[in-house]
Amino acid sequence: MVNGPAILLPCDPLAPHRTDGHFADEASVARDLGGVTALVDHDALLAGDAAGAVRRVPRGLRAAWYRGWMVPSAAYAELARALEDRGCTLLTTPGSYTAAHELPGWYEVFEGATPPSCWLPGVGGAPSYADLAAAAGRLGGSGPAVVKDYVKSRKHEWGEACFIPELADTAALHRVVARFVELQGEDLAGGVVLRAFEPYAASGGARSEESRVWWVDGEPVLVTAHPDWPSPPAGRPVADPDLTGVRPLVHALGCRFVTTDLARRSDDGRWRVVEVGDGQVSDLPRGADPASLLAALITC
Repeated sequence: MVNGPAILLPCDPLAPHRTDGHFADEASVARDLGGVTALVDHDALLAGDAAGAVRRVPRGLRAAWYRGWMVPSAAYAELARALEDRGCTLLTTPGSYTAAHELPGWYEVFEGATPPSCWLPGVGGAPSYADLAAAAGRLGGSGPAVVKDYVKSRKHEWGEACFIPELADTAALHRVVARFVELQGEDLAGGVVLRAFEPYAASGGARSEESRVWWVDGEPVLVTAHPDWPSPPAGRPVADPDLTGVRPLVHALGCRFVTTDLARRSDDGRWRVVEVGDGQVSDLPRGADPASLLAALITC
């Protein structure tokens, strides 16, 4: 058995003694590699019962990674405290989780390698016309943009709640942002983010092809397709992004387990950082082999 960190995974809500089916393959691979796994109750964690969420985690595991569904930063901090009470330390600290999970935490490090962005902290509803106009001015005042919160966009409602054709059109800007805030509802994370829109190269279709790079202790251990888009056709490998400019930025961020979503800009072919995420709550695309990732996690 590998004498390394455990992997904590969410339990099946209907059968709490089993791993959630979405993560069952990862649990099996981790154990095949000699790793230790344990279960966390994601629903209990979101309900505010962190102690109950970790009741199936054996005492004395010492160190662990979480691999599961997204949790708000405050809930992650509660998870870390509850695990500490059981003698287990999460190797991604709450501060590191927030830095990688929320755009304001990573943007300054990646500025210049990612679309220009600005944000308005959440105030319980859509920002005012005046606040949005001021934010648009910080992005140059004109041109297309997208709206998201600190963590997620609604790109599958592209024209309704994501894409802003012209920042100078304040009425349209407010309409799209207000619809985004309405659809996010209680799931709105942090606040509203405006990002300058950059067109990315498409491969075999209208959608851009993004690659997700998984980093452990500053080294890329796995490259996959982005889980939100269809996997590449059989026989065609996942795009191999140029990591020359990204590697030092990941090192500068200083978070042990992160993902970077990368795409080639269509006008100049440069690889751009579309998103940064905490690796613990980043999704693997269907069919991806997690062995190299899990091996890196349980042997670090």
